[in-house]
Amino acid sequence: MRSPISGYSRLTKTHKFSAAGIAAAGAAALVFAAIPGGAADAEQSVAVKPVAWNATAFGETQQNELTKQSDNAAKQAKAEAEAKKKAEAEAAAKAKADKERAEKEAASRSQERKPVPAAPAAPAPKTYANNLDGWIKEALDVMKAKGIPGSYNGIYRNIMRESTGNPKAINLWDSNAAKGIPSKGLLQVIDPTFKAYHVEGTSWDIYDPVANITAACNYAWKVYGSMDNVNSAY
Repeated sequence: MRSPISGYSRLTKTHKFSAAGIAAAGAAALVFAAIPGGAADAEQSVAVKPVAWNATAFGETQQNELTKQSDNAAKQAKAEAEAKKKAEAEAAAKAKADKERAEKEAASRSQERKPVPAAPAAPAPKTYANNLDGWIKEALDVMKAKGIPGSYNGIYRNIMRESTGNPKAINLWDSNAAKGIPSKGLLQVIDPTFKAYHVEGTSWDIYDPVANITAACNYAWKVYGSMDNVNSAY
């Protein structure tokens, strides 16, 4: 059968198979041209075995990572807590030490500012009555300080015999008076004896009651052992 188009004749069966073959060959060429490297690369690409996706393995990996992160976070938190606790303890210790040091310094300053107590006042000098009783008592205190023996009664007894308690008494008629050295004072002491046995710290006036008693008792101690042993003129 002829083609309605002028100049073209009807394709035979043989012609159709030839055209189909050419078309297929062209398509194959286009495919190989589109794949870099040509047919060799195409064969290699096809030979790669795809990796299967395993949901279980993926989940375990994720869980292990999360556990590791959690453990690290817990360790870090513990370390931070311990560091904070240590810092607080050190701060508390420092504060305590500072407080104790401040208290000691304050106490020291207070002690330094504390007024020094005045030295105790010296006891007031002992006073004695200006009479025979006072003279004997004062003489006894002087004698005690100097280690001279004698008692109140022994002194009083001899005074009453010698002068009856008159500190200005003087004997102008006995042998001593005849020699120009009359006995004088409460215990009728002559001047040479008074000077030889005068007790330091008392008056050099032979008529002074305390000086007269102490000088006479000092003499009696050296000669008789004590004024208590004198019972007559001595």
